[in-house]
Amino acid sequence: MLCFIPKETHGETRVPVLPPIVEKFAATGITVRVESGLGHPLHINDEEYVRAGAETVDDRLGALGSSDLVMRLGKPPREECGALKRGSIHISHLDPFREHVLVEFLATAGVSAISIEMLPRTTVAQKMDALSSQASLAGYEAVIVAAERSRKVLPMMSTPAGTISPARVFVIGAGIAGLQAIATARRLGAHVEAFDTRPVVEEQVKSLGARFLKVDLGQTGQTKDGYAKPLTDQQLEVQQRAMARSCAQADIVITTAQVFGKEAPRIITFEMINRMKPGSVIVESGGNVEGSQAGQNIDRGGITIVGLCNLPGRAAQDASLMYSNNLFNFFNHFWDKESGNFLIDPEDELMNAALITHQGEIINQQIRATFLKED
Repeated sequence: MLCFIPKETHGETRVPVLPPIVEKFAATGITVRVESGLGHPLHINDEEYVRAGAETVDDRLGALGSSDLVMRLGKPPREECGALKRGSIHISHLDPFREHVLVEFLATAGVSAISIEMLPRTTVAQKMDALSSQASLAGYEAVIVAAERSRKVLPMMSTPAGTISPARVFVIGAGIAGLQAIATARRLGAHVEAFDTRPVVEEQVKSLGARFLKVDLGQTGQTKDGYAKPLTDQQLEVQQRAMARSCAQADIVITTAQVFGKEAPRIITFEMINRMKPGSVIVESGGNVEGSQAGQNIDRGGITIVGLCNLPGRAAQDASLMYSNNLFNFFNHFWDKESGNFLIDPEDELMNAALITHQGEIINQQIRATFLKED
């Protein structure tokens, strides 16, 4: 089997596979080719990949067209889908709920496209769960960014000039990213309060030393994979009223609330922002805050709204290592040593969840359902 790992595009700071993991791939017996310059964002030269057992190639399109397996981090440019070998396997993030045109291109190209972020959150899938590994780094980085921009230090300090009270941090969303944000803010000495629509996470929040904001929203819950279910407009209004006081008291607000497969809910409104203290900081990366713009810092009446893109990419070295391991663990789970083939079994629980296109068709039922709604 011939495997190709192309360079990432659009200013990505992470690398899909590091040399030590290339060595693991090569040990399975597959031929690994990497595009020249693959490791440059992390100052890794081509020679390190060669020593790990890979070949380097300059002809990106030629390698895409001749490879049985293509692995990368980000979704492929649409214009490259036609260059992929018919019957080949493509593994990466695909954002399939929103990238309908890309999914159609991959199906038309006859590619078996696997979306790594669609893996279920099960015990078996834990070591290949790239969504969770990257989210944990995003939560950490959100706090670091907030601390950089805040006018207050996070821990309490007793000094000859007086005692400085700890910063108040309010974290909205206690999933993987939110829990890491809570843990990081607590380690830095802040007073932390958190909210999530899922009552089941209250104990996890408290175990990290934070206060859990209880709001009676009526019937809420989570999906079988642990994601929060969408709220009704009435529930969202109740939630916003309850959170307004916590936001007003906070020096830092971090929002990590996501609903799997849907647009991020708009949680913090202009009205809530206007009640916050001048000098406060809001950090978000998914559209939870009214008026935020991806990649920009916005000042609204002395409140800094930080709209960040690619938070895991701020810790590119560790993010690349984690993703490399996730990718290898997924590959190794389906690699059949006897036949020397990567097995695509749509009936397998993990493959069924992550396989989007196969044999010229869109076969993932969740994605097919979104296409029908769009029509």
